[in-house]
Amino acid sequence: MTGVGRVGSWLAAHQLPIEPDIVTIGKGIGAGYWPLAAVLCREPVYVALAEGSAEFDLGHTWDGAPLPCAVGEAVLEYIVRHKLVDRVHDAGPALLAELQAAMKEFEIVGEVRGRGFLLGVSLVDPRDRKSFLPHELDAATVVDDIAFEHGLLVSSTHSTPDGYTGDEVLLAPAFTTPDQELHEMVERLVETMKAVEKAVKAKL
Repeated sequence: MTGVGRVGSWLAAHQLPIEPDIVTIGKGIGAGYWPLAAVLCREPVYVALAEGSAEFDLGHTWDGAPLPCAVGEAVLEYIVRHKLVDRVHDAGPALLAELQAAMKEFEIVGEVRGRGFLLGVSLVDPRDRKSFLPHELDAATVVDDIAFEHGLLVSSTHSTPDGYTGDEVLLAPAFTTPDQELHEMVERLVETMKAVEKAVKAKL
């Protein structure tokens, strides 16, 4: 979800002051057409393995299967040819700014954050605008259901019963989404949150 261009760089690690030795990737390299994952490693790691056991035992039945590998190659070629990582990088900041501005009116919204086309909206108790919502409200499901009624697919995460995390709303549009549809996504989320806030306040 976070790699292969999603945050505006090929890997999320590319935006951090680190150089990972080993990275696992998935989802994005198959683009939803075929399940596919991979492990990437730097040359010193590869050489150490090659000169040692010469084994990198990760695979099972589908290890190295030609069809998913062909799909992955086609997806990566398409991303490069259409400069989709650059598109996400360039469009991401404006999308985040628009989303942040649109969510300011809601007492139920806490932090709005993200990079590229991976955006999150945290939900809070409107009574103090900082505490997590009560777990029993199941606010994440309320958001998912109302968003769907407004023609919007979101991926909400639920709070934990122990109060460690609260409800969150995840937006992850396709890299090829036109600017107008990105704007429409924000508009539909606004309408969604109006209904969610009303429903949550009624339950509280």
